[in-house]
Amino acid sequence: MAKIEIKNVSKDYEMNDGTILHAVKNASITVDDGEVVVIIGPSGSGKSTLLRTVNALEKAQSGSILIDGKDIMDKNTDIRKIREEVGMVFQTFNLFPHLSVLDNIILAPMKVKKLKRKEAEEIGMKLLKRVGLEDKAKEKPGKLSGGQAQRVAIARALAMQPKAMLFDEPTSALDPEMIKEVLDVMLELAKDGMTMLLVTHEMGFAKAAADKIVFMSDGEIIETGSPEEMFSSPKTERAKDFLDHIL
Repeated sequence: MAKIEIKNVSKDYEMNDGTILHAVKNASITVDDGEVVVIIGPSGSGKSTLLRTVNALEKAQSGSILIDGKDIMDKNTDIRKIREEVGMVFQTFNLFPHLSVLDNIILAPMKVKKLKRKEAEEIGMKLLKRVGLEDKAKEKPGKLSGGQAQRVAIARALAMQPKAMLFDEPTSALDPEMIKEVLDVMLELAKDGMTMLLVTHEMGFAKAAADKIVFMSDGEIIETGSPEEMFSSPKTERAKDFLDHIL
């Protein structure tokens, strides 16, 4: 497992008209080993941008991001190695349509970790069983439902045996009836002690799985607390107003 430390991170974008958008402003979050931290907040608040800085998909302008003590913003840090240790699941599944479900899962372990196909397939089948899809191993992604495809995407990320997992609104592209099957897999990961940092609008999952909830608005972290604190007695008016609208 890994500890994630985000310290005073800021991320700006220059817009077409030359103005600067301050997407993330001086944000700090610590995710301890085995901890589940959920980032919530309105659309456009910088949640996904902040999450994507953790494996350098977005490059922060300032601050530091430490994975097990290694600062990914240090030019001497091997980002590829960090990405092997920190899995990520996106809103869209990004599965290769021409490959079978199993081949999607084993591709990275074989290419990056140099596993033999037999060993990779054994790991892949165990992971498919874990997400309840061992009967879909030979199917192409186009034959899967959205919920099934997202579960395959989770299995694919787990195939690299990461120390931590990032989830960027993993259920936002799914029909309502498919959301539970994905959240159930994530809940099992949380119970198994996986270090997790995720952005979600699923407040039921946040209540059930989170050790800590971070509320963001306008690029800033406004409030941090336990699920009980955040949902029953938020300290700030901005968090209270947001939660009143969605709960």
